[in-house]
Amino acid sequence: MSGIQQFDPTMKLLHKVLDLRAKNQEVIGSNIANAETPGYSAQAFSFEDQLKSAMTGQGLHPVATRPDHIPLAPSSLEQVAGTVSRKRDTTGIGDENSVSVDQEMIKLSQNEILYEAAAAMLKKKLSLLKYAINGGA
Repeated sequence: MSGIQQFDPTMKLLHKVLDLRAKNQEVIGSNIANAETPGYSAQAFSFEDQLKSAMTGQGLHPVATRPDHIPLAPSSLEQVAGTVSRKRDTTGIGDENSVSVDQEMIKLSQNEILYEAAAAMLKKKLSLLKYAINGGA
């Protein structure tokens, strides 16, 4: 699919979004699975800011002047990996588990809707490409 992605950057973006949404699904599923585990800290996966930064070709971007510098922002879609952060239980009561099943189910639903939307857009792009290949028939 890499040849097609070079032809159409939107397809490349949608492919990356699907990968990141799948990773988010894994993190949310892990939280739900560990909702009853004492001492478990809920995890959150975020990638939207990195994705926006990689998509914008305008503005100021930090430049590494040496090869061993740590990049501050992704310069391309391939470099967007997202970050996983942990949320500690700050209530001071209970088993120190910071998972809220209700909140995780909301995140799961939102992620599923956004995944399905990206998949539908990619399917539409592929059907348009197929239409063009077949000469409009």
